[in-house]
Amino acid sequence: MSKKQVILGAQFPGVNNFTVWGDPAAGSQIAFASFRHFAETVERGKLDFIFLAEGLRVREQKGRFHELDVAGRPNTLAILTALAAVTQHVGLIGTLTTTFNEPYPLARQLATLDRLSGGRSGWNVVTSPGAFTGANFRRGDHLPFAERYERAREFLEAARAIWIDGDFSIRSKHVDIRGRTALSPLPQGTPVIAQAGDSDTGRELAASHADLIYSRHGTLEDGQAFYRDVKGRLAKYGRHPDDLKILPGAAFVLGDSEVDAQERLTAIRLQQVGPKNAIVFLEQVWNRDLSAYDPDGPLPEVDPDVSSQALAQGRAARYDNRLDTARAWREIAERDKLSIRQLIIRVTARQHFVGTPETVAREINRHVQSDAADGFVFAPHLTPTGFDEFVAKVVPYLQDWGVFRRDYEHTTLRGHLGLQARGSGEPRRPLEERQPVLSK
Repeated sequence: MSKKQVILGAQFPGVNNFTVWGDPAAGSQIAFASFRHFAETVERGKLDFIFLAEGLRVREQKGRFHELDVAGRPNTLAILTALAAVTQHVGLIGTLTTTFNEPYPLARQLATLDRLSGGRSGWNVVTSPGAFTGANFRRGDHLPFAERYERAREFLEAARAIWIDGDFSIRSKHVDIRGRTALSPLPQGTPVIAQAGDSDTGRELAASHADLIYSRHGTLEDGQAFYRDVKGRLAKYGRHPDDLKILPGAAFVLGDSEVDAQERLTAIRLQQVGPKNAIVFLEQVWNRDLSAYDPDGPLPEVDPDVSSQALAQGRAARYDNRLDTARAWREIAERDKLSIRQLIIRVTARQHFVGTPETVAREINRHVQSDAADGFVFAPHLTPTGFDEFVAKVVPYLQDWGVFRRDYEHTTLRGHLGLQARGSGEPRRPLEERQPVLSK
């Protein structure tokens, strides 16, 4: 049986707590030179795509700016368009919300990126929550959870009609548009659609509409269970399992030996979760001001406040039940005798590949060949040089084993990923011959 090809994406860090801000080697999070260095390194390594997260408002906690967020970061589409001009092959995926955008202008902007890049565009579809973020937009408020996904589904179907059909007439609960696009057929049919969601609703949206799904899990067994579940949902939508690629988010730490790599990981995690930030993370679950607590001391005896408005604003909720989370964290802390900071370092860690370059490459390949993933989206802890060593030392092993390309064989992102072009061969039909994509 032939070996599966490993898919590798590279997330430009910044809109998360994984960046080591204070490291002397850390560079700007917003200067174009940083984005360019990152993109050129990733393309030199023949990776599939660059991924950009986006924050629509600087996060706050207890009414103050959250210190782990980026202030002044440019618009995602503008960054990717600029990177299209200084790269030739690597895919360009940006995070864009369906909650606070409208189908036609966003579809047109993504189509422009696809045209200018020669078919390398991708869209990470998110459903932004919260009146906090919504206050920056005309509608002001947000949609309930179920309606956010309902709008996302209708939004995606509308965008696809705009890209493929040209003439469109769509009337549904959240979308009511009729018109004719100025767009020509796109190089890859439609931009690649990515989606991140571990909830049942998110998994269904990915199974029905997405080309990629981001996930988070910490073990090979958890990854295999997620892989089976999501791939098993595709048949009811008339799709093949290979039509959706599963790419968990992950991190890597390289060392000259296994011991060296583990020591580096410990040092990095201590930088990522400093004393002050350990309390900040704990407050996001406890929903209380815990600034008086010692980060090197025990967890609070008091339970989380589940009745008050969240202290943290602008973040997607990571913990569905504060009381259950606190209970589980107490069990871990008591069992392993962990302080607040030690606990937060453990429970906020994402999946890490740690070791020598060869060890890391073997573990990446083992997860892919064992159907725990189709590949990974890696976020380094340094900007913009975090991928330099990975490209120089890890990628060659994967290439030597025949599971990763030595050079780009395709011109489009869909080609890199082994996905069929969507709609590029379908003739556009006049508006009067089309049925609405959606109707209620």
